[in-house]
Amino acid sequence: MAESKGGAGAGFAGSLVAIVTPFRGADVDLDAFASLVEWQVASGTSGIVVAGTTGEAATLHPEEREALCRRALTAVKGRVPVTAGTGTNATWSTVQLTRAAAQWGVDGMLIVTPYYNKPTQEGLVLHFEEAARAAAGRPVILYDVPGRTGVTIKEATVKRLARMHGVVALKDATGDLDRVGRLAAETPLALLSGDDAATLECMRRGAKGVISVAANVVPEKMARLCRDLDARIHEELLPLFKALFVESNPIPVKFALHRMGRIKNELRLPLVPLSAEHEPTVADALRVAGAI
Repeated sequence: MAESKGGAGAGFAGSLVAIVTPFRGADVDLDAFASLVEWQVASGTSGIVVAGTTGEAATLHPEEREALCRRALTAVKGRVPVTAGTGTNATWSTVQLTRAAAQWGVDGMLIVTPYYNKPTQEGLVLHFEEAARAAAGRPVILYDVPGRTGVTIKEATVKRLARMHGVVALKDATGDLDRVGRLAAETPLALLSGDDAATLECMRRGAKGVISVAANVVPEKMARLCRDLDARIHEELLPLFKALFVESNPIPVKFALHRMGRIKNELRLPLVPLSAEHEPTVADALRVAGAI
């Protein structure tokens, strides 16, 4: 296993938005997407993460992922990094997507632990090794979200992966703040919170930022929260952090962006729009956050 170079994750810090994928009917709305990207960059967002969980990656066709990544790169014009979600529950398709994304010119890969399969820790190491090789020298962010995938990357395994060439960061959505602190101190990885509500405390413990759902609707405030570790912003946004998960992500955040006039409130099955009973909760949280 090749050694990684220290500091390689320095470009992944601050508020990186896990950007939604707008739809219009059966198609991806690339014009609305480009407008979202431009708004994010203008608002101080540190990076654009395309085709992650919030981007409904599991329902995207390969050509749609490519179109989204290429449009993001065109809109960004090198101002912030564009990271592509390329993880699947099969190593062969993860390798295929990762190799393709490297050819598209993205700045990094976000690779989730294989969902449904529940691999062993050794299986995870071999999976990420294949994926990192396919990244062709572009940085890889590991994504540990056991609530979605049914498996976690144990700390000893994270430390093994941290020595792997190209692996530079970890998006941690385990909810274990002590673990975040230990891994920030004991590995060269850039730790990134996978939970908006935990961002402030994670950064106090050594994390470098967040891959954020809330940044879709309050990009400037999430950027300031990460830059200044501002507890007042954290308290102000807590109702929003909670409201954006009253139903499965990205259902609430797409409703929020629709209320803000930025996208159509459309998702792909098996996801459906926010239920009427939860609409007031999300709308109230948007008002408290100053988003509407």
